[in-house]
Amino acid sequence: MTTSATIDQEPEFIEIGNGAEGRRIAVRARSGRSPAHGPGLFWLGGFNSDMKGTKAVALDAWAMEQERAFVRFDYSGHGESGGKFIDGTIGRWLEESVAVFERFCSGPQVVIGSSMGGWMALLLARELAKRPDSRATLAGMVLIAPAPDFTEELMWKGFSPEIRAEIETKGVWLRPSQYGDTPYPITRALIEEGRHHLLLGARIDVGCPVRILQGAQDPDVPWQHAFTLAHRLPSEDVVLTMIQDGDHRLSRPQDIARIIAAVKEMG
Repeated sequence: MTTSATIDQEPEFIEIGNGAEGRRIAVRARSGRSPAHGPGLFWLGGFNSDMKGTKAVALDAWAMEQERAFVRFDYSGHGESGGKFIDGTIGRWLEESVAVFERFCSGPQVVIGSSMGGWMALLLARELAKRPDSRATLAGMVLIAPAPDFTEELMWKGFSPEIRAEIETKGVWLRPSQYGDTPYPITRALIEEGRHHLLLGARIDVGCPVRILQGAQDPDVPWQHAFTLAHRLPSEDVVLTMIQDGDHRLSRPQDIARIIAAVKEMG
């Protein structure tokens, strides 16, 4: 599988928001012969990750071989996009996700969401349900270690009283990263604004087939979280695959193969 073309592709930039809320979003959009060769693919990355990650690049290369459209982007404060990570909230990143989807996608799409991107995918489906005139539709959803409600369920509820107090008084706590030397900020705004987007307390109707891939050895999103999500989705055409030796990233060759197989199930 050749990835040089995907790596070398320069992003284009779009402006989202106005005034102080404006930010420059980097997008890589590959046109294909969709839907003749299958639905287009729309990638939603994880918290503090970017569109040059292993899974996104591998999927782009596969889409190129299959002559299928593929769109990926960086949220503000991530990767090649403008803005500061510390200013990010779920609502802000959702606004960007919807804007990129509406601008660059047309026809049926398989939305692939990794970690926080899984939450974004579910929120995107809810937003699209309010926009029946959208030129792009959901053909399916592939969620990789999905983390809906993570700001509340996997962060706030698990923080010690000391960490909570620091967030509440200082407005930010620097969380050590398992994936690098630099800690990253968890802000009070991220936690509080995230509460406006919680999904796991009720049924989640997405209107398309869903495939969930979850690693049993995931230290960031416990496998029980994936089960909770699966129970909130309609029972028809929802498949949860537990990868016993899988971690959070699920970016090994065998994991990539499973992700591609799930995408293929959507047409």
